[in-house]
Amino acid sequence: MNERQISGKDVILKAASLLEVKLVSAVAGYPVTSIVDLFRNDDFWADNTFWMINEKVALETALGASIDGRRSFVLTKHVGMNVLCDPLVTSATHTIGAGLVIIAGDDPGAKASQNEQDSRYFGPLAEVPVFDPATPEKLFATLAEAIELSEKASVPIIVRVTARLLDSFCGNAAAFQPKKTVMPPEFDRSVWEYTMKGKHQRFHSMTYPLMEDYSQSQDCLCHTNTKKTGIISSGYSTSLVENIIEESSSNISHLALDMVYPLPIKKLKEFIDHHEYVLVAEETEDYIESHISVEDTIKGKSTGHIPHGKIEKEHILHALENIEKTHMDKVTKPETIKERGARSICDTCPYLPLYRVLGTIDKPIAGDMGCSILSTSAPLQAVDAGFALGSAISVACGFKGKGIAVIGDFGLAHTGIQGLINAKSNSFDLLVIILQNDVAAMTGGQDVPDLTNILEALHDDIEVVDFAEKIKENELQALLMEKMEKKGISIILAKGTCPKY
Repeated sequence: MNERQISGKDVILKAASLLEVKLVSAVAGYPVTSIVDLFRNDDFWADNTFWMINEKVALETALGASIDGRRSFVLTKHVGMNVLCDPLVTSATHTIGAGLVIIAGDDPGAKASQNEQDSRYFGPLAEVPVFDPATPEKLFATLAEAIELSEKASVPIIVRVTARLLDSFCGNAAAFQPKKTVMPPEFDRSVWEYTMKGKHQRFHSMTYPLMEDYSQSQDCLCHTNTKKTGIISSGYSTSLVENIIEESSSNISHLALDMVYPLPIKKLKEFIDHHEYVLVAEETEDYIESHISVEDTIKGKSTGHIPHGKIEKEHILHALENIEKTHMDKVTKPETIKERGARSICDTCPYLPLYRVLGTIDKPIAGDMGCSILSTSAPLQAVDAGFALGSAISVACGFKGKGIAVIGDFGLAHTGIQGLINAKSNSFDLLVIILQNDVAAMTGGQDVPDLTNILEALHDDIEVVDFAEKIKENELQALLMEKMEKKGISIILAKGTCPKY
């Protein structure tokens, strides 16, 4: 890498310092783990960056910092937005103090995620602004604007990033300078003079119009080269469109949105009215398109011109070639594990004997979003369901008879412990196998708190199995069958060492 260049990840680190951010709270996961690693390896940020147990806690800590006059960043992957949604949807009417930016790492194509969702939808849900920058340069400007708007509107701001944006490079880092920073505002307690209904009324009469004006006044990339075809884009897709225009010298108009909630409706209408056809190029869902596709002239994902998920230049070029078609057949062949190549449990994993035994049990087994999810495929076929990080215990409570849950120690700390408390409270019959390797192995080996004392306070039937002792599979099978015959909650603490860490 040229030393004068800077990546999207480095931009976030630099912006945090220049914008006088005081706290970074994060939960590991693709594609944000590598960003947090930069912070953790920095002399200053190492003491001000925290791996949090879950995303709700991460946002709540940042909200506390904001109330106390300290700017903050929250880093999470897209599924983590689901977990922090509870305090997020309250924050806009509660109001905050110092600037708070949530950097949401989306994963178009689901390269390393359990789903493929679009963080832009949290804007209208939580009524907080959302930015979707296209390049590292835009990312820096966006973070500066996000802090400014957060403090003006007294709400958190979501900035959506993707792996391709984070791995992109731009010019000299020394050129990045924000506007002159000002002291963060204090939290205004006068908001408590209103009822909860009154707070929402205040939001819609004061805060939302401010957000709308900011969106409409944004200096968007816009060039109008023709009256026939225009493209509306946001995020990394903007870079693809610009490359197409540059390489082909094509007479295509282009409106690139940086702020996608609230949408700049007047700008969109003017651009649409000026063109015979408009293509919407965006990842992952048809977020922008769904707001403007009231005419047959609007093309995109809903018309079959652009695929859902991750998009490439060839998708846009193909759509442009067929822009006059009202609809295109959506020919989608779902990707299979066989085609992609299996992501299997490591050959040196100490828990392989456990997975082999679990694969022989004729009962549904609830897994988690840790390494156990890799045991769903052949030849192991050990785990039958895996919905979310920390979900295995509660899912197993719904099984007939005594349910079986396999959960990592990070999944347990993340949200699984609540499921265990609930199981105890409701007297469920349950066998919980906790993979206790002291690291979050799927996300980079982050440390995990030891919850053994809490488990012992909750339950009597706890058996510790040390997988370093090469336990035989027939002995393991007998132990599982013994536990399945007992009423109540049985816990097996499966101690092992991850060979990667």
